[in-house]
Amino acid sequence: MSVITKTITVRSNGENDMIDITRQTDEAIKASGLQDGIVAIFVSGSTAAVTTIEYEPGLKKDFPEMLARIAPSEIIYEHDNTWHDGNGHSHVRASLLGPSLTVPFKNKGLMLGTWQQIVLLEMDTRPRDRKIILQLIGE
Repeated sequence: MSVITKTITVRSNGENDMIDITRQTDEAIKASGLQDGIVAIFVSGSTAAVTTIEYEPGLKKDFPEMLARIAPSEIIYEHDNTWHDGNGHSHVRASLLGPSLTVPFKNKGLMLGTWQQIVLLEMDTRPRDRKIILQLIGE
């Protein structure tokens, strides 16, 4: 059993940006030399999240609208009262989804569904450089 850690960096356009990182994750698996295992995908930061979705225009619009209904930006957040940075809703939204995801791979390929992609969701109110840590465990 081997453990390999790789890092990818992406630049977001700020709040509601959804970035498909499936290709970079798949490339990391192929370059690792591992045949079968799991990849843990973790975004470092408290205002971004990682999940899977069908990465298509309708859902790219629907998903942020859903988050706005659950954690609207126009209500009072104590985080904003403390730090005055206007991103309390960003922290809440990111916490709901979580910073990580684990996906199995077999024969050097991700075991995703046909319409399933791995995405980074930017929740912060400004563009950010995001570091995504990929930890591959397998043989």
